[in-house]
Amino acid sequence: MSTGLRKAFQKAHAEKRPAFVTFITAGFPTPVDTVDILLGLQRGGADVIELGIPFTDPLADGPVIQYANTVSLEHGTDIAMCLDMVREARSKGLTVPIVFMGYYNPVLAYGEEELIRDCKQAGVNGYIMVDLPPEESHSFRNKCLENGLSYVPLIAPTTTEKRMELLAKVSDSFIYVVSRMGVTGEQKSVNVELPNMLARIKKHTSVYLAVGFGVSTREHFTQVGAHAEGVVIGSRIITLIRDAIKENKNLAQVVEQYASEVSGRKVEKIIAQESGPVAEPEVSDIAGQGIIAQSEPIKEFYELQTRFGSFGGAYVPEALVDCLTQLEKVFIEAKNDPAFIAEFESYYDYISRPSQLQLANRLTEDAGGARIWLKREDLNHTGSHKINNAVGQILLAKRLGKKRIIAETGAGQHGVATATVCAKFGLECVVYMGEEDCRRQALNVFRMRMLGATVVPVSTGSRTLKDAINEAMRDWVTNVSTTHYLVGSAIGPHPFPMIVREFQSVIGKETKRQLQEKAGKLPDVVVACVGGGSNAIGMFYPFVNDPTVRIVGVEAGGSGVDTDKHSATLSKGTPGVLHGTRTYLLQDEKGQIIETHSVSAGLDYPGVGPEHAFMKDTGRANYYVADDAQALIGFRKLTQLEGIIPALESSHAIYYAHKLASESPKDQDIVVCLSGRGDKDMHTVVEVLPTLGPKIGWDLRFEKNL
Repeated sequence: MSTGLRKAFQKAHAEKRPAFVTFITAGFPTPVDTVDILLGLQRGGADVIELGIPFTDPLADGPVIQYANTVSLEHGTDIAMCLDMVREARSKGLTVPIVFMGYYNPVLAYGEEELIRDCKQAGVNGYIMVDLPPEESHSFRNKCLENGLSYVPLIAPTTTEKRMELLAKVSDSFIYVVSRMGVTGEQKSVNVELPNMLARIKKHTSVYLAVGFGVSTREHFTQVGAHAEGVVIGSRIITLIRDAIKENKNLAQVVEQYASEVSGRKVEKIIAQESGPVAEPEVSDIAGQGIIAQSEPIKEFYELQTRFGSFGGAYVPEALVDCLTQLEKVFIEAKNDPAFIAEFESYYDYISRPSQLQLANRLTEDAGGARIWLKREDLNHTGSHKINNAVGQILLAKRLGKKRIIAETGAGQHGVATATVCAKFGLECVVYMGEEDCRRQALNVFRMRMLGATVVPVSTGSRTLKDAINEAMRDWVTNVSTTHYLVGSAIGPHPFPMIVREFQSVIGKETKRQLQEKAGKLPDVVVACVGGGSNAIGMFYPFVNDPTVRIVGVEAGGSGVDTDKHSATLSKGTPGVLHGTRTYLLQDEKGQIIETHSVSAGLDYPGVGPEHAFMKDTGRANYYVADDAQALIGFRKLTQLEGIIPALESSHAIYYAHKLASESPKDQDIVVCLSGRGDKDMHTVVEVLPTLGPKIGWDLRFEKNL
C-alpha cells in the first residue's frame, strides 16, 4: 500500500534515477484496453501508475484528459469497474504501485469507507484527490491511514511556505508537485523556476517529490529528474493512445515503447500473481516515513467560517488556495472599511439604485388574493440584478491589483454586467458561455462584444452554464496571478457565496425598508427564482432573522420533475461536491453530474448555492418548482397585465407568486424579485411557443391576425 509507494521511490533512488510515474484514464479508450495498457507501462519501466477515475467535470484537467474522461464515461466506467481493472491487472502480473487519481464527488457517492476498503482489497496503494485539499480531507485521510493507503497531497507554484509545511505533514509516501500553473497538458519546455520551487519545498520535508504537468519527452524527464525524485507524465500518454487508435496500432506496445524511451528502462519479466487481498503493512511512525493510524485535523486555513451547516467549503485544486485566501482577506477588509462601502454606494446612481418596489395591482386583481409587489431589479443598468455583484467584485479586484477579469454566464446577463463594469473601469474582460446559451442568448453575446469583452463559446458537455463555469475555472487556474474570476452566482468555493450574498443583499435590505414605507409592515412572503441563487439569496438574507416572513424559492422544472429534463436541484438533487462547494446537485447514483434543462438559460445549472442548501435543510426557506409551461404563464401574465416583459428566469417566480397570492388572504403582502427583463428572451419565447403555447392557450402566429 503506502509502503509499496515508498519502496518504489527508494528503489529508483538507489539506482540513481528518478521514479517514473505514469498516468492513464481508466476505461480509455475502453475498459478492456486499460489492463493491457497498465501492463505495457510496467514493461516500459513505469515505477508507479496513476489511474484516473473519470468524472464529468474535471475542472483542473486540460482538453486531452477531459476527452479521455468523456470517452471513458461513454463506456459506463465507474469506480467499481476501475477496481476490477486493478484486480485483473494484478492477476496478470502487475506489481508496480497503483494510485487512484480523481475528483471527490464520485468518491462521496461510492462512500469513503467502502472505497478505501475495496481499494485495499483490489491492490490500490494510494489516492490523489484533485479537489480535496487537506482542510476538507480529515475523514478521508484517516480512512486511508487506517487501511495503509497513502493520501498524496499536491503542491503548486502558488503554495506558500506556511502551507508547504502543512502539506508536508500529511504526506506519507510522496508529494505531487504541480510544476506550473494551469491545467494538465503537454508543454514545449519545463518551468525554469522548478529547481527553486523544489528547493523551497525540501526545506520543509524529506518526503519524495514527484513533478508533473507539462512533462512529455525524454529531455523533459531528464531535466526534471535532475531535481526531483519522481517525474509524472500523463497527457502525452493519452495522446499517444488516441493516435495509435487511428493508426490501428497495438496500444500496449505503443505505451511500452514510449515509456521505455522516456525512462531509459525496460522491465523484461512479469511474474503472474493471484488476485486477492493485499497484506496490510506494518504501522510505524510518520517521522520514519511510515504510516500512522490517525491524523490530526488541519486547522481551518481561512479566517471566516467557510460553511453553512454541512454545505459550502472550499474544494479546490491546490493552485487556487492562496488566491482564495487573498480574496477572503481583501473581502474582510473591504466590508469593514467605511471608505470601501462609500465607494460601492457611490456607484448606486450608475446602477440605478435603489430599484423600485411596485405594487402589481392588475396581477394582484387577477390572482384574487394577497397583494403582489415587484422588486424591480429589471430596471437596473444592464437589465438585471447582476450589476450589483459585478460592481462590488470589480472594486475588490481593484484592491487585489488584478487587471484581467473572467466570468461565466448562462442567460448572458452576468456576462453583460461584467463586460459593462470592465468597460467602466478599463479592464480586460473574457466571458465563457456555453454554445447552446450563445445560441439562445445571441443578443446578449452581441452586447458583450460591443462592450469590448471577448466571448468564448464552450463546446463541451451540455454546452450550457455548468460547462462555462468549468472553462472559466480552468482559465483562472492558469492565470490566477493576473486574473480575478468574477463569479456571478452564489456558488463556488468560499468566499464566493459570501461575497455574492454581500453585494446582492442590497435587494432585500431595500425591500424591507420600502415595504415599511409603503405598507407599514414586513412582507408576509418573499419569492425569487433560484438557479445558482444570487438574486434569491440577495432577497432572502436580510429576512432570515424575521420569523414572520416566509421565504420561497422557485426552481426550474423544465419539462417536469418526473422527467430527466429539469433543473430542480433542491427539489430532486442530492448532496455532493461540484465547482468547489458541497451543495445539492443533480447527479446519478455514481456521482456523475447529469445534464439539465430549462427554458431559461440562467436557471439551467445542476447545482445551487450552498446557503440555499442549508436553508432548505433547516426549513428556513421552502423551494418549489415551476416548469417551462408554467414559467411561460408567468411571463404572459406579467406582460399582458402589467406591461412588464420579464426575464424567463423571473417568470418562474412570477408564476409561483401569483399561485401563492391566489391562495392567501387579501391583507397579506407577497414581494417577488423581478430579477431581470425579458428583452434577451424574445428569441427563446418565439422558439418555444409552437410547443408550449398550445399547452397554455397562447397562440401568437401572425397568420391568425391577417
